[in-house]
Amino acid sequence: MNDPIKIAVDAMGGEDSPNKVISGVEIHHLSSRNTFYNIFGDNNKIEPLIKRSKVSKENYKIFHTDNKIEDEDSPLSAAKKGKNSSMWLSIESLKKFESDATVSAGNTGALFVIAKLNLKMIEKIDKPALSALWPNRNGMNIVLDLGANIECNEKNLVDFSLMGSALHKSLFEKEEAKVALLNIGSEELKGHNILKNTYQILNEKKNSLFKFMGYIEGNHIMDGKVNVIVTDGFTGNIALKTAEGTANFITSELKKAFNTTLVGKLSAFLNIKNLKKFKKKLDPRLYNGAILLGLDKPVIKSHGSTDSLGFANSLKVCEKIIKGNLIDKIKKNII
Repeated sequence: MNDPIKIAVDAMGGEDSPNKVISGVEIHHLSSRNTFYNIFGDNNKIEPLIKRSKVSKENYKIFHTDNKIEDEDSPLSAAKKGKNSSMWLSIESLKKFESDATVSAGNTGALFVIAKLNLKMIEKIDKPALSALWPNRNGMNIVLDLGANIECNEKNLVDFSLMGSALHKSLFEKEEAKVALLNIGSEELKGHNILKNTYQILNEKKNSLFKFMGYIEGNHIMDGKVNVIVTDGFTGNIALKTAEGTANFITSELKKAFNTTLVGKLSAFLNIKNLKKFKKKLDPRLYNGAILLGLDKPVIKSHGSTDSLGFANSLKVCEKIIKGNLIDKIKKNII
């Protein structure tokens, strides 16, 4: 058997932690036995949970600290007080080559700052980008940046194209990465100068890692014709929150429609298989695990409000990008 993948787990971040974290570790462990978990947090809370789980003793080690980053902490205050926190120690284990990737459901701003304080940027990358999975008709999109950088220049967007494509190839090895720039129109003359200039750079300088497809509008993100969508963090974050809100609205309205009348309940019963497939397609837990790209080690942000299944999926993302040699792919292709 190959050497196990080592994942550093911040067990204290996010809602209902460490309960959901340890349950998520258990779910992931049952489908991926060749993974070792370095778990950081309050041993008094973690040990009883993991002893009751099906996680083998040979597959984890607990590093005790009762210091944790709170959701209300500012990134600066978290960095100042956090050198003995579960989040800081989990990222520090990457720095010390004791883990291959880190995952946390804690404070997003604090995670960014602590990661940047402990880890180096990949050479020639100026800014990190927050990327995440986003479903489309044919599979999955990688969308970035989702909020790490409000303003971006042409080089940043070109770098995001490379990093997003490397991530896509790590997660979906058999698929071709197809890059598009998010814009207000598909015509070449649409958009501001930074977008137009980036379009020209990507269109003229071919890259073996991806195929450039031009612009894409927001209403075509889920069409499946492209799978790596690049934008600045301001636009990307608004697009993400809009999509999340729309998905929640659709599922709640459907639930209401199928439960308020006898006809609705009968329709739901007759279409239960299709409804389950539809619900699964929009289930955010199945796409949980945003990646902070640009650092020389993988840092994964799990949604703070997700449950154990969502956390297990963020661990699956860790496993895939380690096996897919994400960092090496970026380094090899960066301009």
